[in-house]
Amino acid sequence: MSQTVSYTRDGELAVVTIDNPPVNATSQAVRAGLLEAINRAVADDSRALVLCCAGRTFIAGADITEFGKPPLAPALPDVLDALEALPKPVIVAIHGTALGGGLEAAMAGHYRIADSRAKLGLPEVKLGLLPGAGGTRRAPRLMGVKPSLELMTGGAPISAEAARASGLVDRVTQDALLPAALAYARELLAAGATPRPTAAIVPVLDGIDTAWFAAEKTALRKSARGRTAPQRIVDALELGVTLPPAEAALRTREMFLELVSSTESKALRHLFFAEREAAKLPADCRDATRRTVERIGVLGGGTMGAGIAMNFAESGLHVTVIETDDAAAARALERIRSTWQAARAKGRLDDATLAKRLERVRVSTEFSLMADMDLVVEAIFENLQVKQEVFGRLDAVCRPGAILASNTSYQDLDAIAAATSRPADVIGMHYFSPANIMKLLEVVRGAKTAPDVVATVMDLARRVGKIPALVGVCYGFVGNRMLIPYGREAQMLLLEGATPSQVDGAMEEFGMAMGPCAVGDLAGLDVGFRARSSRSDRPDDPRWFRVGDMLAEQGRFGQKTGAGFYLYEAGGRERRPDPAVEQMIRDEAARLGVAQRAISATEIVERLMYAMVNEGCRALEEGIAQRASDIDLIYANGYGFPAVRGGPMMYAQTVGLGDVLARIRAFREQLGPRYWEPSALLVRCAASGESLP
Repeated sequence: MSQTVSYTRDGELAVVTIDNPPVNATSQAVRAGLLEAINRAVADDSRALVLCCAGRTFIAGADITEFGKPPLAPALPDVLDALEALPKPVIVAIHGTALGGGLEAAMAGHYRIADSRAKLGLPEVKLGLLPGAGGTRRAPRLMGVKPSLELMTGGAPISAEAARASGLVDRVTQDALLPAALAYARELLAAGATPRPTAAIVPVLDGIDTAWFAAEKTALRKSARGRTAPQRIVDALELGVTLPPAEAALRTREMFLELVSSTESKALRHLFFAEREAAKLPADCRDATRRTVERIGVLGGGTMGAGIAMNFAESGLHVTVIETDDAAAARALERIRSTWQAARAKGRLDDATLAKRLERVRVSTEFSLMADMDLVVEAIFENLQVKQEVFGRLDAVCRPGAILASNTSYQDLDAIAAATSRPADVIGMHYFSPANIMKLLEVVRGAKTAPDVVATVMDLARRVGKIPALVGVCYGFVGNRMLIPYGREAQMLLLEGATPSQVDGAMEEFGMAMGPCAVGDLAGLDVGFRARSSRSDRPDDPRWFRVGDMLAEQGRFGQKTGAGFYLYEAGGRERRPDPAVEQMIRDEAARLGVAQRAISATEIVERLMYAMVNEGCRALEEGIAQRASDIDLIYANGYGFPAVRGGPMMYAQTVGLGDVLARIRAFREQLGPRYWEPSALLVRCAASGESLP
């Protein structure tokens, strides 16, 4: 047998154990070893086969490093067909997670027993794929067509108990899994059980016909934001329940391979690996001893501070929120309570969970309570002087070794740290709103931030369910720094003749969750106006963000005032074009001497995207971003960038760096060099054919 698959006997039972750490992925060695074990079980006198996995989990998926490479025999579908065809009962023992190919392997068995804490799922859709090893044929036979479609297109795993209720699992145990599985196998043999191939089950198709599948595809086309994999899953599922198994398998495999080679899947796999890469610490931080973080303080109970507090409390940590006075403290607590109560009303948490969360939150006006905290996160007004004053107070109050973090989205972290006697303890934790929901956390390392502080906060981010990206200090760090040229070009285009609806429509058609004008209205145009007004380095250019500033000066702050780039009904979010704004823009363009013209959607996308990419290259040159993939991770998880395009830097490489550079140079000739001088890194990579680092 191979090193990854062992074959032993326990009396009349064959026990096949997969041991391919860390997650028992179905690599070529695993597939070959499993096929060898199946053939051995066919030939010997064992009466049943028990399939299990060593380590912390059952098979948690395929080895996706093999995707896009020449296939290595044996293929997983062939191995699982052989497992299903074994002429003696196959009992699969599931613990940890059975995901993707792991669940497909379990479904190819005849009987399934799961540890009570196990999770089962078919998350291939998250990588732009469909279950390619028989899942689209076997799942609907075990659990029904509708539940299996939800499992595949949603991508989220279900619990062992939910799997048992649905038919995916026959038995759930709280006892030690392998002894329970062996006992279950002997119980089955004593009862005269025979092989029970899933393929032999007749699918239940009551109310399921061609029209039903077509309707599901239409619904997914509207909700999947440019993704094709969910619709292909519907196609494969339909084949799986209407065609003979061999034909369905062949056609589904063709669809799977088509998706593997698609830009969509490549982009989603890129982001999957980007998340892994972003978790890697710089060399000087890897062996640092982590500091203890159990007691957390949050300064400020506004929208952001409350969200940060909720994130910690939802993760089991105790948090103290400090506000300026009793009225503000009461508002902060009510903000937190009402958010969780709304989640309870929607069935997302129960009364017991709500009570536990509220027990973990304390709101006070006593700044001195910060003396007991392991970590303090400042989430107050975006003003450098105010933040420096607050950090000076923290320096005086907090115990030695406490981590002092700022949630600033663009202020100079080094200047904030300089207000303390311990800049090594200061770090940036830039959350994205709503902070208890958004996955991204920009972890900002200052010039003097200690390695153990970086390592502690990166670990803490994952502990509280965030995706951390480590960045350096500059105005706006990585995400907001790149957003400035994106927004600049949007507003330049308005002066040049595009309307807010045209700009937003082009970017939303590209795949952005919202266009830049709509985002400005949502965030509040006064926020950007104040930030720009406080900058001493703003360019001497009257066109620079002139439209947004003009609207803010008139009190048109966006949704909260019912008017910004667009008009909004009282308290509503549905936007309507405002002819008055479009006329104001035309008048301002005339005053500034900007000639207006017809602008295509293609130019809108290129101007915004390539300005952003060029700035991203500069961030890489300066070491503000560690990797191009970190930038992609930041934009896909914090800024509504379409995941199916892989992030702005991957998008540029998909287009071709040479083509991107050529368009930037063309814009330089058309619009002038002030904003369109290409990054040296982009020039070098385009010339050499290298990928962005």
